[in-house]
This record gives sequence, C-alpha cells and structure tokens, in this order.
Amino acid sequence: MKLNKKRTALIGFAFFGILLLWQVYDSWCPTFLTDIFARRIYGMSSAELKLSEPETILNVQWIVGIIMACDNLAALILLPIFGSLSDRTHTRIGKRMPYILVGTFVSAIAFPFIPLFFHNGNIAGMVIMMAIVLIFMMMYRNPAVSLMPDITPKPLRAKANGIINIMGYFGGAFATVLGIFMVLSKYINAPDAERNLWTIELPFIVASVLMTVSALVLFFTIKENKIEADIADELAEGERLAAVETPVDDDKPMSKANKRMLLAILGAEFLWFMSDNAIGTYIGNYVIYYLNSVSSATMYLTIIGGVASVIGFAIAGTIADRIGRKWTISTGLAITFVALIIMCSVTPTRRITGDNGEYVFPAVLFAVWAIKGFGMALVHNCSFPMVVELCSSKKIGKFTGYYYTASMSAQTVTPIALGLVFKATFKWGALPIYSCALIAASFAVFTLLVKNIKAEKVANIKGIEAIDGD
Repeated sequence: MKLNKKRTALIGFAFFGILLLWQVYDSWCPTFLTDIFARRIYGMSSAELKLSEPETILNVQWIVGIIMACDNLAALILLPIFGSLSDRTHTRIGKRMPYILVGTFVSAIAFPFIPLFFHNGNIAGMVIMMAIVLIFMMMYRNPAVSLMPDITPKPLRAKANGIINIMGYFGGAFATVLGIFMVLSKYINAPDAERNLWTIELPFIVASVLMTVSALVLFFTIKENKIEADIADELAEGERLAAVETPVDDDKPMSKANKRMLLAILGAEFLWFMSDNAIGTYIGNYVIYYLNSVSSATMYLTIIGGVASVIGFAIAGTIADRIGRKWTISTGLAITFVALIIMCSVTPTRRITGDNGEYVFPAVLFAVWAIKGFGMALVHNCSFPMVVELCSSKKIGKFTGYYYTASMSAQTVTPIALGLVFKATFKWGALPIYSCALIAASFAVFTLLVKNIKAEKVANIKGIEAIDGD
C-alpha cells in the first residue's frame, strides 16, 4: 500500500478552486458590505465615516455579519444534501464529478457580478449573486472534498490531506497576489468619481477563470470509476487498518464508542471554526478601519500564513504517524492559542508621514499569522480524516456533510455573534479576545473527550514500484 502522490496532487485541483474563490470572497465581500451599508444608514461612504466618526463603523458590522452568516446558513443545509446525493449517484464520469462540474461553471459565471453590482450601488443584486455563488459552490464543495477519501485508503488519508491542502493554498496564493496589486483600500478610500471598477472586478474574473481551469484539469485527469476499481483491494485493506475504536459495519448501527468520538470531534471543530472564521471574516475590516493600514497588508498576512500552513500540511501527516492525530491537532490548537494571545496586544501604530491618514502596519501581526497558519494547518490536516475514518466508503459524502455541518454552523453563528460583540463593546480589540477564548474551549473539548487511536502502520511499497506514478 502506498500513497499515489501524483494522483493526490491532481485531486488537489478541486481544493485549488475552492480556496481561490473563498479567498477572494472573504477578502473583498465584507468590505463591500460595510461600505454599502454605511451609505444606506449614514448617507456617506465607509471611508468618509471612518474619518468623521471612526467608531460608528462598528455599528454596521453586525449587519455585515448577518449577510455573511446567511450564506453559511445555506451551506449548512445544502452541504449534507449534496453529500448524500453524490453518495447515491452513479454516472459514467463518476459519482462526484457531475456536481463538481455544474457547481464550478455556475459559480464562475455569477462570481464577477458581485463587484459589478457593488460598484453600481445595487445591494439586492450583489446579495443575490453572493447567494447564487454560495449555493453552487456547495454543490461543488462536498463532492470535491469527498473525492480524496473515495480513492485513498484510510491509513494514508492524513498525508493525502496534506497534499491536497497545499494545492488549495496555491489557489489562495493566486487570490492573495491579486489583492496586493488590486488594492481594495485605495478603491474604498477614493472619492466616488475616482473609483475604478477594474480594481475590484479583475480579482473576481481571474478567480472565475482559474477555478474553471482547475475543474477541467480534474475532469480530464481523474477517472473516478476506473481508479476506484483498480484500488479496491487497497481500500478494503484500509478499512481493516482504520484508526477507530470499534470496526465500522454498514449493516449495523454506529457503535456508541465511535459515535462519542464523532460528536467530540465535531464539537471541538465547531469551536475552532468559530474562532478561525471570526478572524477570516473581519480581518480586512480590522486592518482598514481599526489599524488604518493599507488593505494590501492583509494579503501579505495571507501569504505568510499560507507559507506557514504549507509547511504544517507537509509535515502534519508524519507527525500524526508518530504521536497520533489527536495530539497533532491538540498541538496545533495550542500553537494557535499562543498566536492569538500575541494578537490581543496589537494596537494602531504611528501615522505614515505625509500620507493620507494611513498608519504603519504592526509588524508583529506577520509573526502572529505565521504561527497561527502553522498551528491551524496541523488541525485541519488531521481533523477531516478523523471524521471519515468513522464510516465506510459508502457513506463518505454523508460524513463529509457532518464535517461541514459543524464548520458551517460555526461560520453561520460567529459573524453575527462577533458583530454583536462589536456593537456592544465598540472595540475592535474584541476580535482576538473572542477568537482566543474559542480556541481555548476547542482545545479543552478535544483534548478531554477525543481518544488517541493511532492507525496501524502500513507496509509501504519500496524500490522501483514506489516511484511508479500510475
């Protein structure tokens, strides 16, 4: 039994498209919403409001949170549905591929309309386009994520997850580079007459094109049905070597021990996604409206965090082989907690001399993002394999739905909850404190309730056969 790295990397093109789109979506859309609601409520742009009444910006964050949460609420409903549907789908091109292709192409068409409607002040059109993108990305996301465990034996999934997450971060890196050159804060701070549509439109168009290309690469290189038939024996052996408390049997109800393990993992996952999504949703506004810094600094944060994440994904599988997935995840949560504690001390720094009111970006945040990126990579790399370890190949889509139900529930709740915290405290400093508390809670739940069951070691093929890419 061996991990086919070439095939796993090709499966990773699905994650390339996912992270590419979400990086653009999360980096631009909350600021679009902040600006458009500032105009509707206060009659001035968010840049004008920041200069005249800077704390008032916090008053609209709870509305921004509700819009972002509505997207995630739809995902909470749709992800399990598409997961279960794809489990029961059988076509010539596989059970996951039809959903991946349709979801990709519709999302790619709708995505560039989001900044277009924003630029024209059409909030209804903007929100409708956001909803369409989200619905069809949910059609894409669950089947795309399920594809890896479909054709990877259980003991090899942590390492495989590292490879496909690295591919995903390459997608995020494309979006980040776009954000460095297409500076959102320059668009937001400019007078209406000087706002250039292409500054915000190009990142969305490029994301759509690259996402479509990634789906086509996946379609032409991964033949689901053939691969699953070719490695049927390895998949069966993987079931026998699974890191579960009691063997999985589709003909019997899930054992109490495995059910306890599943609920504990999902509960901890809910908490760490609440923490991580709070940072992801509001960091753009935190940089522009609290630190008063240029928005491209957020993109540099993403690059640094992405590089650290790639390192984490590259070694997480090896660490898990030595100490088990439980302690790999627990270590990642502890590292992330340290990063967020440091972030709690960050405040706006000195004003740039002769500039247009922007401040120097606090360099300590680069270190925070590197530490946090590495820590959360350890967490994400091992958590999904732990969930799908508890089911057979017939229910991977369904259990992927459980995983995303927990994460999307968190991402539904957290933008609203943190938005209300902002409204109550009028303090941007509440962001790292909020995230820090949730990471601490997830660490406690995971460490106390999840058992460390190490997968049996597999006999890896060596020699000439080990370098065979087929």
